[in-house]
Amino acid sequence: MSAKFTILEELVRPVVEGLGFEFWGMEYLSQGKDSVLRIFIETDAEKGIDVEDCARVSRQVSSILDVEDPITGEYHLEVSSPGLDRPLFSLAQYQAYVGSIVSLRLRVPFDGRRKFKGQLVGVENDDIVVRVDQEEYLLPIDLIDKGNIVPQF
Repeated sequence: MSAKFTILEELVRPVVEGLGFEFWGMEYLSQGKDSVLRIFIETDAEKGIDVEDCARVSRQVSSILDVEDPITGEYHLEVSSPGLDRPLFSLAQYQAYVGSIVSLRLRVPFDGRRKFKGQLVGVENDDIVVRVDQEEYLLPIDLIDKGNIVPQF
């Protein structure tokens, strides 16, 4: 995790949790003038996350980021629910979705490939166990660039 990402999370997480939501995760995509800070929030409430919840979090996070100014240059702030194809960020989140189909993209190749799509079998220490075509792979979470649940209908 980069130092900038850590600083951003330290600023954002308490704001989200202070508003009564779960901080699901965050993505920071630095792309020159088109940088994006994407924050995912969750709730235990039956109604789920709605647009007003996202707007409330966005206003509060914007205020903190305006004062602390951790991002140089322009950026877009997006706040949303993780949705059905929710991204997975932590070992605990992977553990909660054992049995689900996941899509993983790695930072570097593992066994000659960077993309894996299969059943999430479990979590062992700091590794994610995924079954792809009857073969199990033990993938270190530090190698995972992006992991998402694949919705099943």
